[in-house]
Amino acid sequence: MQRAQRNSLRLLQWMMAASLALPIALFAVAAAISYTSIKDTADREIERTVDVAHEHALKVFETIDRSIAELNEVVRGLPDDIIRAREPTLHRRLKRLSDSLPQLKSAWIFDANGKALVNSLVSPPPDLSFGDRDYFYAHVDQSIGTFIGTALTPRPPYQGARFFGVSRRRESDDGRFIGVIQASVLPEYFESFYARIGSDPGSFLAMGRTDGAMLTHFPRLDHELRLDPTGPVGQKIAAQPEHGLITVAWPSDGIERRIAYRRVAEYPIYVSAGLETSAIRARWLATIGQHLVFGIPATALLFLLLALALRRTQHLQAEAAKRREAEEALKHSQRLEALGQLTGGVAHDFNNLLTVIRASVDLLNRPQLTEERRQRYITAIADSVARAAKLTSQLLAFARRQTLKPEVFDVGARVQSLHDMLATLLGPAIEIVMQLPAEPCLVNADASQFETALINMATNARDAMLGQGRIVFKVEATTAVPDTLGSTGPGMAGHGFVRVTVSDTGVGIPAARLGRIFEPFFTTKQVGHGTGLGLSQVFGFARQSGGEVTVTSEVGRGSTFSLYLPRVPPDLLPQRQAPNTAPAVAGSGMSVLVVEDNIELANFAADGLTELGYSITLIDNATDALAELVVDADRFDVVFSDVVMPGMTGLDLAQAIRDRSIGVPVVLTTGYSQALSQEGVAGFDLVQKPYSIEELSRVLHRAARIRRVRDGAAE
Repeated sequence: MQRAQRNSLRLLQWMMAASLALPIALFAVAAAISYTSIKDTADREIERTVDVAHEHALKVFETIDRSIAELNEVVRGLPDDIIRAREPTLHRRLKRLSDSLPQLKSAWIFDANGKALVNSLVSPPPDLSFGDRDYFYAHVDQSIGTFIGTALTPRPPYQGARFFGVSRRRESDDGRFIGVIQASVLPEYFESFYARIGSDPGSFLAMGRTDGAMLTHFPRLDHELRLDPTGPVGQKIAAQPEHGLITVAWPSDGIERRIAYRRVAEYPIYVSAGLETSAIRARWLATIGQHLVFGIPATALLFLLLALALRRTQHLQAEAAKRREAEEALKHSQRLEALGQLTGGVAHDFNNLLTVIRASVDLLNRPQLTEERRQRYITAIADSVARAAKLTSQLLAFARRQTLKPEVFDVGARVQSLHDMLATLLGPAIEIVMQLPAEPCLVNADASQFETALINMATNARDAMLGQGRIVFKVEATTAVPDTLGSTGPGMAGHGFVRVTVSDTGVGIPAARLGRIFEPFFTTKQVGHGTGLGLSQVFGFARQSGGEVTVTSEVGRGSTFSLYLPRVPPDLLPQRQAPNTAPAVAGSGMSVLVVEDNIELANFAADGLTELGYSITLIDNATDALAELVVDADRFDVVFSDVVMPGMTGLDLAQAIRDRSIGVPVVLTTGYSQALSQEGVAGFDLVQKPYSIEELSRVLHRAARIRRVRDGAAE
């Protein structure tokens, strides 16, 4: 009895010691995790800030570039004498331009000797030469496009803030240098903007040229700064010239910062944003202090409650065992859901990239390029677009976030139609057996995704048999989904299910791996022989279609994959339609309001439709587009809008048009949209990215034609 009491006392003493040691250890672990989390959060904030600075700089330089180009067109072909004669008029025009753009200090037109013909500051301009300025002499010997100079001080009699020049060469019709058109840009305009977005302690923003010359800096510097291309910052930028995230001691003050940088499109300009590492550590210390405020009282309370905890240990252990089992099942489901969210986010940006790639084919029109090489390059790009689109489709299908295009079709007939393609895909060494029902087995699902799922299961079976064996494809009606490994499906459906089974005579799947085979990027194949996305596409398609996919397998005896899709009544089978292979449809003056916040995509669609005879109006946000329609909706035959836009989305715009009874049809487009994946297209036409001009023209023409028929106008 005494020995039992001593043991109990010793155990209590050990637990009391542990009640102090364990919180300390947990605090150390939590501190490490907290620091990593805060650092990652700071990195995301820095990258968002540099994204804002990049978009701001890009819009500023594009605006200035367009303004200079317009001025160049105004004076193109005019001799200097005529320009001087029209100096008062041109002066007023330049003054209006500089007054309308807060980033501009002034605008100038120079002759071939560097003397100002016109400027926005004074009229007439003093007889001074600016031929020694970098924005002038950079254009004398050759045409270099838009030039961005270093920060300069105004030359007397001109006064005011420092500026840097953005200029273009003036040329005669035979290409001779006849002067320069230049805009003086205020660095303080950028610095004021940076002060607004960099309000957090330790914030840093800067903009500089690719040669290291700094144009703007926040916090503001009292001296000029030029980065050494061979220094720490220059070397890291040279290693990743487009964008990157680095930790470096900034040359101007030696303060260590976490800095993200990005090049501004084709301009020789970088923007950067960052935080002092000391500010990041201060955030971490503040968080740790909060942990201590709550942690110390909690540790003391734990120390006092140990006696009660000892009495309940056995009961808590039993409850903990049950909880661990439930948590393990939940973790598996959460892991698949998290991976689905990841693939959905990647797919949106990837589809936009595919559309830009498709629009960039015209860059191949370089001189002295043979037709054979040009065609080979175009074919290679088109094939890359097709493969990337297929990968995006698989990612979105797994994530259950793809906007599917359901249609009613007979599963047996669709499987039979794929026989020849499957035979070619699987090879002559594999025997194909199809067991198809006599009666129709109809489902309402995306037929293209169904075919992809069937091909993925067949390809998986072929690889499991090492290209040799027997595959059985079987289609049958069933009432419910069985409770087998890999199944967490709906169980019952109103009209039952259609089951498509793919059975092989391959090597089988070990029981330990059955729980992971539907995870994306999980594969047992060698590197380069599989992406691990095939079965995940089947999983995503089944779940998004309201069905399920299950698997049974025995090592050495093969595997059977069963795809369950909800069955629909036979009377819903539509009439067979011819495949949509029609060419592009001419616009014949049809007016289209294009709403797209991505200027590259907008220009791509506008140029293609304009060539087909459509009249295009471009607007970069849904709010302005709605205002345009409210003022005069009769100007437009159809609205073509992106879904994912800042503020009001394309779907919001379509709903507003419908709610206000504006009689203009709406066609939506997206590569991925959370709203569409959850709520559908709400009855609006949808064009999936990446799209072709031919496909777009057909959809727009059909939508506009329906409106004309409804309004009583014949085509």
